[in-house]
Amino acid sequence: MSVKPLKIAVIAGEVSGDLLGADLIAALKVRHGGAIELVGVGGDALERQGLRPLFDFSELSVMGLTQVLSRLPRFIRLIGLTAKAIIAARPDMLLIVDSPDFTHRVAKKVRQALPDLPVVDYVCPSVWAWKEYRAKAMLAYVDEVLAVLPFEPQVMRDLGGPPTHFVGHRLSTNEKLLETRAARAGKRPKRLDEAKTILLLPGSRGAEIAALLPIFGQTMREFVERNGSTRFLLPTVSRQEARVRQMIADWDLKPEVLMGEEAKWRAFAEADAAIAASGTVILELALATVPVVSTYKTDWLVTMLSHRIKTWTGALPNLIADYPFVPEFLNDYVRPGNLLRMAERLAADTLQQRAMLEGFDLVWQRLQTEQPSGVEGSRVVLDLLARRGRL
Repeated sequence: MSVKPLKIAVIAGEVSGDLLGADLIAALKVRHGGAIELVGVGGDALERQGLRPLFDFSELSVMGLTQVLSRLPRFIRLIGLTAKAIIAARPDMLLIVDSPDFTHRVAKKVRQALPDLPVVDYVCPSVWAWKEYRAKAMLAYVDEVLAVLPFEPQVMRDLGGPPTHFVGHRLSTNEKLLETRAARAGKRPKRLDEAKTILLLPGSRGAEIAALLPIFGQTMREFVERNGSTRFLLPTVSRQEARVRQMIADWDLKPEVLMGEEAKWRAFAEADAAIAASGTVILELALATVPVVSTYKTDWLVTMLSHRIKTWTGALPNLIADYPFVPEFLNDYVRPGNLLRMAERLAADTLQQRAMLEGFDLVWQRLQTEQPSGVEGSRVVLDLLARRGRL
């Protein structure tokens, strides 16, 4: 008996969402057993699964409300273009992955035109941190939510949102991460007076890099002044390589700029500590057991609205463990003196390092699921499609 082909619309607005979406589509192909055609927006990973993107999704990788406002006309056009293309394609399902400022607006438009179309949201919006009313509002255009953090299903139930399933995080089964974690398990902790290797991770967005990289550069210089010869590694993504190299061109002390996934995981394995932009990379470092200092600079508009932010931390490992063990420096506190002193303690065999590694162990335990996240998510998706008569 032949299996009905599926047409799936997918929208991913950033690299992390592109990887999540691709994992889920790959698992769907195996579980479904039939042909799957893709339409929508994504990056390299989804392209390898057969997607021909409607436009370059790097246009959506902006940081902060002021950037969104400055690009609002283009955003509105892209929302309309994407929704129109999906409506015309008449897919069997719409999968939106993270980037809620864009993906949810498209989903609303598609739901208005195709009210019976099943819609799945992969990555629960951070309703626990900001704008809790969004949970209940999602009932109008989302049928199921796939959460990557273990506490989110309960939060969504409490706030009256759509059915939410913890499917695990793709990082906990990432082959390169597991190899890195194993390599680091045999790594001898260094003494305070030994030469160190420090990772610098200023983010993958242009605005993050512009805000953080100069401070990281000063931190690097002061670290060497206090500690002597130190190796600094700076992994970056291909679309930001030129920006990074231009920004460090006249530095007297330069980090090693690394390109590609292989180089990134090799750097993770070699590092004694990291100074990083807040985001998914903090969780990557935690699962790989690399001690890390988290940094973030908000734009002026978010700073003005900070009193409306409900969460007590921006570091995912802290949220998962439910206590603050990853140090965070925000806005004016992102200073070289703060960063280098914390990195000194985390890069050596100190009480601070041991406490962080204990926190990493708890995060690892809480992210474990019976199956990889893509497989868990594919089960939820196919159950929904079967209930809606789409299979």
